[in-house]
Amino acid sequence: MVKFYNRETKEYETEQIAGDTYLNWTYSSPVGMRLLELIIKKKLFSKLYGYYCDSKRSQKKIASFIKNFNIDMSHSEKSLERFESFNDFFTRKLVKAARPINNILETLISPGDGRLLAYENIDLNKLVQVKGYTYSLNKLIDEPNIVSKFSEGTCLILRLCPTDYHRFHFIDNGTCEDSKKIKGDYYSVNPIALKKVPELFCKNKREWSIFHSNNFGDVLHIEVGATCVGSIIQTYTPGNTIKKGDEKGYFKFGGSTTILFFQKGKVKIDDDIIEQTNKGYETKILMGEKIGEKKY
Repeated sequence: MVKFYNRETKEYETEQIAGDTYLNWTYSSPVGMRLLELIIKKKLFSKLYGYYCDSKRSQKKIASFIKNFNIDMSHSEKSLERFESFNDFFTRKLVKAARPINNILETLISPGDGRLLAYENIDLNKLVQVKGYTYSLNKLIDEPNIVSKFSEGTCLILRLCPTDYHRFHFIDNGTCEDSKKIKGDYYSVNPIALKKVPELFCKNKREWSIFHSNNFGDVLHIEVGATCVGSIIQTYTPGNTIKKGDEKGYFKFGGSTTILFFQKGKVKIDDDIIEQTNKGYETKILMGEKIGEKKY
């Protein structure tokens, strides 16, 4: 059972997990963990499932998924009958009114939907994966000259569930460099898995880039894949001028994670998010929503 904080209602809620029985069994039983290491974490497993989710045969999954997880289709640009595959539905674009962008220049917005953890004054060698479990930023991207820029800065971990909107966006005006790919495994990024697999973020497939933000300095943007995420798709053009809220890319089927690193003294994260993180709870966030502000 995974609980998170809803900042709108100011109450804790229990997350609906797609495939929760399978997930608990896999990461909690000896047989499940053996299958995880032999098959499930491998690229081929996720790739084969990705082929299925890209096929027309997967259309039949869409209606039940919408019903079981109470997906609000009034937010979708496409109607149900227009989706050609499950991944077509999963990576759906939303109407602009569904995710309004806070365009105040000094305001930091969330890059996507999901559950957010925020850490300030970070130790680059002891980044928090989940309470009690840490990893090193050097292991995450292995670029010491870049990593050193973010010492004592701020780290945001945005975890996307399969039920979330799966496109991710830029948090400010600016320009972004090329995205670099790092091969890896395909563990789940659910907190159940994060407690079982040490340094999971450093083991999974991931991509990273440096975003030169107009208001928040250089930002390290990392996308982490997960079980059944066949692809991380970047849709931006490196070097082009970017506007706050512009799309950066999207994840195909599965839960995934976006991690942002900010330099010291550039941002102040909203107090309620920091408070919930310190208590060990993620905060539910929508793309475009205010999560912090520029620090002077």
